[in-house]
Amino acid sequence: MIHTYLDETIRFEIKYKNRTSIGITIDSYGNIEVQAPKGTPDDKVLRLLEEKWDLIQQKLKEMKDRLLGPQKKVYEYGESFLYLGKSYPIQISQDINITKEHVVFEEGKLHIYVVQPDNEKIKQALKRFYYQKCKALVEKSISSYQSNFKTKPRSIRISDSKTTWGTCDSKLQLTFNWRLAMAPPEVVDYVVVHEMCHMVHLNHDRSFWRLVGKIMPDYKEKENWLALSNWKMTI
Repeated sequence: MIHTYLDETIRFEIKYKNRTSIGITIDSYGNIEVQAPKGTPDDKVLRLLEEKWDLIQQKLKEMKDRLLGPQKKVYEYGESFLYLGKSYPIQISQDINITKEHVVFEEGKLHIYVVQPDNEKIKQALKRFYYQKCKALVEKSISSYQSNFKTKPRSIRISDSKTTWGTCDSKLQLTFNWRLAMAPPEVVDYVVVHEMCHMVHLNHDRSFWRLVGKIMPDYKEKENWLALSNWKMTI
């Protein structure tokens, strides 16, 4: 079916099933499917689509952006970067009196202070900011979940891994990717719990996943966030 609302056109498919409410799903290709109870009038379905219009448009844009992949950053005023799961614009301030480029998050912006507006220096300032914030987030999360474990991590490191969000070795040394500072705190918690569970079970067997699920029953939602959003966790 096709429906036009606010000068926008959306194509969707309706499936009538034995259910009590109307549900809307969008697959990884941007296809919209409406599942409705048998006998549901079309106008009721259309009203729900209009009520969810902004959310649907947002999801479709996210999928389109994900297919395009990460775009090259230009480090100009207003360009957005993820922090704690949300996008915030940067504001670059030149200050010849500072000794080192740095970033301060305040008033909904990532304020970047530099001696000279150089792209590489801006990038490195952002990276240091995320490293510091990731370390603080991880340490806080470990402290919160430590009561679930008999053993404690022997060390905690923040890394620049290109392949993993976190690791735990046989010496109970935990390592976390600095990009986690771009994720929502509850997603950071999941990665922390995941690696702390490896202090008990070094592999990914059933016992491991049972322990993860016991501590964090909705962990799959966090995994899904990382799967869908990792492409934009870049500087």
